[in-house]
Amino acid sequence: MNIPIELKYSESHEWVRTETDGTITIGITDYAQNALGDIVFVELPIIGQKLTVGKTCAVVESVKAASDIYAPVSGEVVDVNDALGDEPEQVNQDAYAAWLFKLKPTKPSDVDSLLNAADYGTKIAA
Repeated sequence: MNIPIELKYSESHEWVRTETDGTITIGITDYAQNALGDIVFVELPIIGQKLTVGKTCAVVESVKAASDIYAPVSGEVVDVNDALGDEPEQVNQDAYAAWLFKLKPTKPSDVDSLLNAADYGTKIAA
């Protein structure tokens, strides 16, 4: 299972990368995409939408199930990966390149409460 060490992870299998401009890029983990199977549709939040940590903000549908995506940090959506509308399978091909959305965090320190790669690896191995 691929778990990049430079990212942070939520308990609900979202990954988070803090960019140099302070924005946060969010996607689902390799573990999550593998558990879902072939992804056929992704419903993304809307640019300008305010997200609250722990609340549903997107949906990923696969041939097996639909899975809610939860905001790992609070903030305002500033970009979405529109390419996933036509090619949702990109998430299966490379979960860490096929980000879902970017946000400007309300409280950047929220990222500090997320899991590091080692702790996330322990969680999914349990």
